[in-house]
Amino acid sequence: MRAISNLWKVTKSGVYHFQLCSASINAARLVFNTKLKRLHKDRTAKLEDVAVFEYLKKEAAVMVADRVADVKRSLPLTLDLGCGRGFISEELSQLDGVDMLIQGDTSNGYLLNSCTSVLDTQSITFGEENLPFRDETFDMVLTSMSLHWVNDLPACFKEVLRVLKPDGCFIGMMLGADSLFELRCSLQLAELEREGGMAPHVSPMIQGHQLANLMYNAGFTLVTLDFDQLVVNYPSMFEVMYDLKGMAENNCAINIKPMHRDTILAASGIYQSMYGDLEKNSVPCTYQMLFMIGWKAHESQPKPLDPGAVPKGLNDCQKSFSSQH
Repeated sequence: MRAISNLWKVTKSGVYHFQLCSASINAARLVFNTKLKRLHKDRTAKLEDVAVFEYLKKEAAVMVADRVADVKRSLPLTLDLGCGRGFISEELSQLDGVDMLIQGDTSNGYLLNSCTSVLDTQSITFGEENLPFRDETFDMVLTSMSLHWVNDLPACFKEVLRVLKPDGCFIGMMLGADSLFELRCSLQLAELEREGGMAPHVSPMIQGHQLANLMYNAGFTLVTLDFDQLVVNYPSMFEVMYDLKGMAENNCAINIKPMHRDTILAASGIYQSMYGDLEKNSVPCTYQMLFMIGWKAHESQPKPLDPGAVPKGLNDCQKSFSSQH
C-alpha cells in the first residue's frame, strides 16, 4: 500500500500546511462564512442524538455509492471530499473496487466522531478549495452534501481535476436551487408583509446548467448530470428549521439579517397555508439533489465528432432513403 506521507503536496519550506479556506478569494466575493459553518459542524458532532438528523445525508450517500458501483474498475485510492461523519464510507466496500479511502472535512469534530467503515480509511482536516495532495494522486474523488457551502466552486473543481489521475472519475452530489423553496418563499413573503422589505435567509444554491458549465470550464470530460427530488413532511416550519440546524445545514451567509419574532410566526402561517396538508397536518420540504459525474481527460476516452460530422451509417441510410424516393 502506498505510504500516506507520499500523498501530500510539498513546498520549498517543507510539508504543505493545510488551509481551511482559499486565501486567493477576494473578500468582496465571499458568500459564506466558512469559519461559522465549521462551528456549526463541530457543534452538531457533539450532539448525543446526532444520528437522528442525518437522514438526508445518509440518503445522499447511498445514491452516490450506487453510482460508484457503476464504475467497473479498480479504485485503489479514493478521496471523499467534505466527508462529514463519513456517510459514504458506510456504503462502500472493497467489492466496489476501493482499497483505501481518504476522508477530508473542515470540521475536526466530524472526523473524530465519524461512522464505522469496513474500508481502510484515513481522516484529515482540510478545505475543499485548496487540496493538500500531489498532482494525479487519486483514482476517484467523491463528494456529497458539501460543495453547496464552497465560496469558489471553479477553484474547487480545478483542484479536484488536479489531484485526479488521468481517466480518473469525479462523482458528487450537492443541493440544487429548488431546495427549500417552500421555506424561502414563506420567509420572503412574511418579511415583505411585516417589515416592508426582504433579505436572503436561505443560502443561494446552484442550478443544474450552471453546474454543468462549471465542470466543463474546469476541464472535465464526459460530464453527466442528473437530479433527484426528495420531499420530507414535517409538523410545521419550525421542525424544518430545527432539523436543518441539527444537520449543520443552517444559514452561514456573510451578511445575515436577524428576523423579528412576529415575522417568523407569520412565515410559519404562510408556510402552512400555501403548502400544508390539512388532512395529514404536515408541511412538505423539498430537497433537490444534483448528481454530477466527470472524468479527467485521457487518450483512451471516446472523442466527440467534429461539428457537422455524421456517422457513416446514417449517411448510408440517408442515401438509401433518397434513392427510394
